[in-house]
Amino acid sequence: MKTYISPWPASVKPEEFPRTVSILGCTGSIGTSTLKVIEQHPDLFKVTALAGGRNAEVLAKQAAKHRPDYLAVLDEDTAERLKNMLPAGYSPEILTGPKAYITLASLEEVRLVLSSIVGAAGFEPTLAAAKTGKMIALANKESLVLGGHIIREACHESGALILPVDSEHNALFQGLAGHDGADVSRLILTASGGPFRGKDIEFLRNVTRDQALAHPNWDMGAKISIDSATLMNKGLEFIEACHLYGLPPEQIDVVVHPQSIIHSLVEYVDGSQLAHLGVPDMQIPIASCICFPKRVPLELKPLNLAEVGTLTFEKPDLEVFPCLKHAAEAYAAGTSHPIVLNAANEVAVELFLKEKIKFLDIPAIIGRALDAHEGCDVGTAEAVLELDMKTRRDVSASID
Repeated sequence: MKTYISPWPASVKPEEFPRTVSILGCTGSIGTSTLKVIEQHPDLFKVTALAGGRNAEVLAKQAAKHRPDYLAVLDEDTAERLKNMLPAGYSPEILTGPKAYITLASLEEVRLVLSSIVGAAGFEPTLAAAKTGKMIALANKESLVLGGHIIREACHESGALILPVDSEHNALFQGLAGHDGADVSRLILTASGGPFRGKDIEFLRNVTRDQALAHPNWDMGAKISIDSATLMNKGLEFIEACHLYGLPPEQIDVVVHPQSIIHSLVEYVDGSQLAHLGVPDMQIPIASCICFPKRVPLELKPLNLAEVGTLTFEKPDLEVFPCLKHAAEAYAAGTSHPIVLNAANEVAVELFLKEKIKFLDIPAIIGRALDAHEGCDVGTAEAVLELDMKTRRDVSASID
């Protein structure tokens, strides 16, 4: 292993408790689970800022409960609705627009940023948190897919710490604790296989939106659920692992594990493997990150292996689910190709959710976008965002 993306959190003094927290994406599944953890341990945290997109109703309830000083939404209409829902006597500062997320990620009084905005929109706020030296609980894998090389540099310049919230990367983080990177042979990411594991191409031709959203193990938002069904979620996590742990792609493998009990494994040079096991609930990796290095009790039923009974494993079918292969090839091709991969995927997933394209059109659209891309310099955040927007325009135009 080369180096972790930021200073290794266990090697420096972590933030003291109570920790001031800014939650970006507070109304989504990760954000609401984070607040559940905080509510179980209110003495450890002060919620300073919440950003919730356009879901004014949920954000208003969260804000009334936690009374943060700052709130953020994406537009003025949502801000006005939110303001009218807040209880009397509570008047937080309400910011609007995408730049508001950058502001909440950079607040001087905030020490811990939970970055859980879905998609490429999370890149700039995550980078802002990294530049200002925050402790970052990272649930936005796209931040690293788009600009892991830029965020790595920012972390080492500012001293910002990254703790991975994705269950697979959190499992790897815990499996690596106390070991030297030179001892690592490979990292093994587990994948549930999604709702269509074992199905063939003919079946996938006619799957519906509702079928693709029905994940067998995890409760996730719509976009991530579709990514899981195509295996793109694992492809993005593959790229994320390369950036987080500084390993080349040949030292990272994916295995399908339908039960979602083993969340990932670290294999060492002696052939041994350390696995992280737990019930499939995001409160566990979230608590691991926001409470690091403390272990805290959670109101969850513990894992009972006797009840689970059997754990099974199989290779991913890259012919039926080519998105995983697209991701690996994009990372190997250069720093600009993953940006194209992600942008094409986000456009395609949105069209599928609107029932404007078929399920199998998603990997086809991504493949065509990657084939058309010749590579370019993306050494700055501006270049990353420019390529992201260009790809979205090109992919949308090709479909119209």
